[in-house]
Amino acid sequence: MVRLNLDAGNILSEKVHRIGVIALGSHLENHGPALPIDTDSKIASYIALEAALRTGARFLGVIYGAAEFPYVKHGIHMDPEELVEKELKPTLRKARRLLKLDAVVIVNAHGGNDLEDYMEDLMEELDLEIVWNSRMVEIEGPHAGSGELSAGLILGIADLGRLDECRPELYPEIGMIGLKEARESNREIDRAARTCEKEGINPDPVLGQRLLEDAVESAVRDIKNLLDVID
Repeated sequence: MVRLNLDAGNILSEKVHRIGVIALGSHLENHGPALPIDTDSKIASYIALEAALRTGARFLGVIYGAAEFPYVKHGIHMDPEELVEKELKPTLRKARRLLKLDAVVIVNAHGGNDLEDYMEDLMEELDLEIVWNSRMVEIEGPHAGSGELSAGLILGIADLGRLDECRPELYPEIGMIGLKEARESNREIDRAARTCEKEGINPDPVLGQRLLEDAVESAVRDIKNLLDVID
C-alpha cells in the first residue's frame, strides 16, 4: 500500500487533490491569418493549467472535440450531444475513477461549446460536482478580434507580422463579419461583428494580460468554492 503525500507541494489544502481542472476549446477553427486554428484550445489549456498551478488542483488536460452552432461555419466541429457523450463524459468518468476526484472545473474558451445545460445530468450520472466556467468567452469580445489576438500575443501564438492581412474580406471569420448566416441567426454574433467592423483589430498586450488573468482568477475562485462543497 503506497501512502501518497497529499500535503506536498503548493496546494490550498489536501482536499484540493480531489478537484480536477480540464480545458475545452476548439482545435479546428479558423481565426484569421494571425492566430492558429487551435487558438481556443490553447487559451483554455493555459487558463486551466495556471489555475491548477495556483491551487494544487489536478490538471486533466484538454478535450479534443468541440461543438458549434449549426449556423456558424468556420471550422470542423461535432454535435453538442456527441461531444458530451463521446468525449467529455468518458474523460470525466475515467478521471473520477482513476484519480478519486469529487469535483471538476471545466474551463471553456470556445463560444460554440454551448454545453452548460448538460452539466446537471452529467453531475447526476457521474456522481461528480461540475462547474462550467466560460469566463473567457464572456469577456474576450468578437471571434478572432482584438481580445483573442491580444491574449494570443501574451501566449506567444499570435503572428503580428500578418496583422495587415486581418481583413474580413480575406478572412470572413474575423469578428464573424463575413459569416452572413451566423449574423442573421444570432443577435449577439451580429452585435460583436458590428463592434469589430467599427473598431478593427487592435492587439494590446495590456488587454491580453488582463483578459487572461481575469479568466484564471475566475477558475481559481471556482476551485476554492468547490473546497467548501466537497466533504
